Amino acid sequence: MKKALLSVSDKSGIVEFARELTQLGFEILSTGGTLQALLAANIKATEVSSYTQSPELFDGRVKTLHPKIHGGILHRRDNAKDLEQAKAHNIHAIDLVCVNLYPFYETTQRTSNFDEIIENIDIGGPSMVRAAAKAYQSVLVITSPSDYPSIITALKNGQNTLELRQQMMIKAFSHTAHYDATIANYMNTRFCDGFGEMVFISGKKVLQTRYGENPHQKGALYEFESFYSRNLRILKGEPSFNNFTDIYSALRLASSFGDKKAVSIIKHGNPCGFAMKESLLESYQAALACDSVSAYGGVVAVNGVVDQALAQEMSKTFIEVLVASDITQEALEIFAPKKRMKIFALASAALESTLESTSKKSLESTFAPALALPLDPMDFKHIGGGFVYQQSDHITSDELANATLKSQAIADPSTLQDLHIAYTIAALTKSNCITYVKDSTLIAIGMGMTSRVDAQRAALAKAHDMGLDTAGCAMASEAFFPFRDSVDLAAKAGVRAIIQPGGSLRDEEVINAADEHKIALYFTGVRHFLH
Repeated sequence: MKKALLSVSDKSGIVEFARELTQLGFEILSTGGTLQALLAANIKATEVSSYTQSPELFDGRVKTLHPKIHGGILHRRDNAKDLEQAKAHNIHAIDLVCVNLYPFYETTQRTSNFDEIIENIDIGGPSMVRAAAKAYQSVLVITSPSDYPSIITALKNGQNTLELRQQMMIKAFSHTAHYDATIANYMNTRFCDGFGEMVFISGKKVLQTRYGENPHQKGALYEFESFYSRNLRILKGEPSFNNFTDIYSALRLASSFGDKKAVSIIKHGNPCGFAMKESLLESYQAALACDSVSAYGGVVAVNGVVDQALAQEMSKTFIEVLVASDITQEALEIFAPKKRMKIFALASAALESTLESTSKKSLESTFAPALALPLDPMDFKHIGGGFVYQQSDHITSDELANATLKSQAIADPSTLQDLHIAYTIAALTKSNCITYVKDSTLIAIGMGMTSRVDAQRAALAKAHDMGLDTAGCAMASEAFFPFRDSVDLAAKAGVRAIIQPGGSLRDEEVINAADEHKIALYFTGVRHFLH
């Protein structure tokens, strides 16, 4: 009789899977909680310790590490010597191995108790998975409940092919590699400040994009810990590689102010519009006014629900990508004729459950959901031959609340709000960057320039072209001003207040210039280069 070894931490669907296997003639071997679940469902199964005639040891640390298990998996069915040894030691073939591993990552998320974390490092599980994957020519290995239905179908139809076993072998090695990478990265974080001798970038494929940045490149979206597969809903169109990079830029900016009604517009990774008004409709209209030319074909992020009125306004121009916490059915119908437009909802899993349990009409009248935002603790960038790795950059509320006034002039509360917005936008935009904000609306931005003054000039030239008045606005820079010329140019533009990190050798000249022009000047002490 064919033997199947089932030992899973994630027991989703395992009872149904085992029942199908028994009907297909498999004898089930199992352990621990998996065995209990099967027996409780009246599925005949043999305990591994009974099968090996070796008891579980050391509180279950040793239970499947036995020649009858690993020999049953690893012996080569077409090797006469292996078959002879197997027979001599009463080792029977195990033809199917279904294993997934102790919840190490989940344990680290709910406790810092190192003893408990250590006990959730699986040993026997990865050993069985790797053994079964190595023996793929004869053994079928399954590591994910999502594969149970297709595996059963294949077995029923006599399609347990070498190709199938190869596919499952690749999944199995990926499963154990990701698991080991998670453990190693955790230990580096706990004991080496996140920077060990080795660091591992491990992601799960969400979807294949049609191509990469350009048509001759292949591309795909991968995720850390299921963020996109849990939170992203594709409502219209097919997302591209470039869409995802722009969506992330738009998402970071639109969600930077909690549940405020913020709208950001992104083109080629940089903001060309942002506003935060009393309603999402007003925010969109104000954001579009910053640079309606660049906004054409751009990516719009809405920190809330897109309703019919907002959709009607948005439909007046070409938006390639819209991402919001949700879109009403009426709004989707308005966008339906726009064949090139792509629409996504990206709200948290907790919000998803709220949406399902609350009527849409009641929800919209009492609560404006916010966009979901991945907050990865570490960041990296590919360079030829490797990558540079760092802690992720985040703007903290303390950073702005504790900004130091350096000038004689003081900003009023409304201007302080504009400074907050301007500084946040600058920190999330390619350096060198200068931003101008008035009435909670971005009215000018210059980015990615080799000179900070050139970034200012580019921003002001665009504002002039768009017919926008910079008089009375707030200005921000993501890094210090090396000379006073930036302040002098700001004064000509009518800037009322400036926020920047400070730290230049000529800070005193910059402060004196601000006082000469009666401009309020604040230093945050934190630089936010983005290269």
